[in-house]
Amino acid sequence: MTSPPRPPTSQQRFDRRIIDGPLTAAVWHLAWPAMLQNAIGGAQGIVDHAMVGQVVGFTGNAAIGVSWQIFLIVIVFISSLYTGMGVLVARHAGAGDAETVNRVVYQAFLTSIFLSLGVLAPIGYVAAPWLLDLASAAPEVQVVALPYLRLMFAGSLGMLMFFMLGGALRAAGDSRTPLYLGAGLTVAHVALNVVLITGAGPFPRLGVLGAAVGAVSSSVAAGLIGLGLLFAKRTPIWFSRQMPLAPDWTIIRSLFRFGLPTGLQGVAMNVGGLLLLRFIGSLEHSAEAQAAYAVGYNQLFSLITWTSVGLMGAAATVAGQNLGAGRPERAVQGVWATARIGLLLAGSVGLVFLLVPRLLLALFGMTDGLVLDMGTQLLRVLAVSGLFVTLALVHTGGLQGTGDTRSPFFISLVSQVVVPLGLCLILQLTGMLAPLGIWIAILLGHSTRAVLSIVRFRQGKWRTIQVGVAAAGAR
Repeated sequence: MTSPPRPPTSQQRFDRRIIDGPLTAAVWHLAWPAMLQNAIGGAQGIVDHAMVGQVVGFTGNAAIGVSWQIFLIVIVFISSLYTGMGVLVARHAGAGDAETVNRVVYQAFLTSIFLSLGVLAPIGYVAAPWLLDLASAAPEVQVVALPYLRLMFAGSLGMLMFFMLGGALRAAGDSRTPLYLGAGLTVAHVALNVVLITGAGPFPRLGVLGAAVGAVSSSVAAGLIGLGLLFAKRTPIWFSRQMPLAPDWTIIRSLFRFGLPTGLQGVAMNVGGLLLLRFIGSLEHSAEAQAAYAVGYNQLFSLITWTSVGLMGAAATVAGQNLGAGRPERAVQGVWATARIGLLLAGSVGLVFLLVPRLLLALFGMTDGLVLDMGTQLLRVLAVSGLFVTLALVHTGGLQGTGDTRSPFFISLVSQVVVPLGLCLILQLTGMLAPLGIWIAILLGHSTRAVLSIVRFRQGKWRTIQVGVAAAGAR
């Protein structure tokens, strides 16, 4: 059982439309800024690939695609504490407990600094060559991928801060501030990339490395601005200079209690993606297939996945806050309302994939017959797969927002690792492995994840999960 709402103790307030009033309006209020932010965020990756494709060629596209897949495995695991943070923030915001919300986010901030500077940057920099070998990146791809990957690891703090701020504010019911931060980040990123990738004006032509410089610089700037807003008390979450630097182990344990399963889920999914790249790397025309995958799946499919991730966050906030307010049925209704929005958007983007795939790929400099054929084939499969991804992510958000972070881990292990990689292995052993077989394996994994996530959410076992942090003076 959750604790009853506390009376407000300061001028700090949360948006109560999430737990009161028309539900569809509450869902849309949360969803549209998150969707727009993630679509804008996805656009910066598209810009990277488009410019690199024109300046460097498909080898540069493959380098960014492989490096980003590797980087995600690590960054997703370390940023898993933000899922735990979101569970605690949503539940206590729903109960009206502003003091605990502030403490939780502050401890997540301190933990992020340690994990980035003490773990991710040094280990990632040293391990980058080995990780590229593990991904079976073609030799010509590794040459340009290594400096890109090393710089992304070394400058990871800005990205972690941005993820932390966005997750905390959305869980507290503020989706617009992360949107403004994300839009500013994207504008800065694109501007830097225009001059650094291409060497416009007095700037050096850095190619693939320029994309990393733009990503690191813009994320650090966005993170610092976001922290300034919290200290200035311009958001629903407040920081102050009187907050102690000492770790609060009660909160940190809770962050990892709920966040660690999500981290393992992210690792499982991205390891699955990395192993999928190994199958792609074993094809006869591996560089072309990796480029098609990097552009088709990592970039164009992001028009669906980044939007669906925004919806996942909205579903988590609606479910978590309403459960914290003692309204579990409203949590269920909120998740289904979010799913309907997601299906409409995913279907619209999928239709574009079906109608003009070659035009989309041409934006990335893909006009060669073989790589164009592979990319077109992939986009047609992803047009259908996007519907399942949306359903899966929205129901994953519903589960995670209420504190059930373990079920999505096991579901992802089966659907994103066992199912697609199993099919690829069978095709390889029988001598039938081809690009289309790998694309079908992706579709099969997404559909499996959607079915299992919906079934688990409808079982309703998340209703009994207890979430709580001791008051500041009670530790």
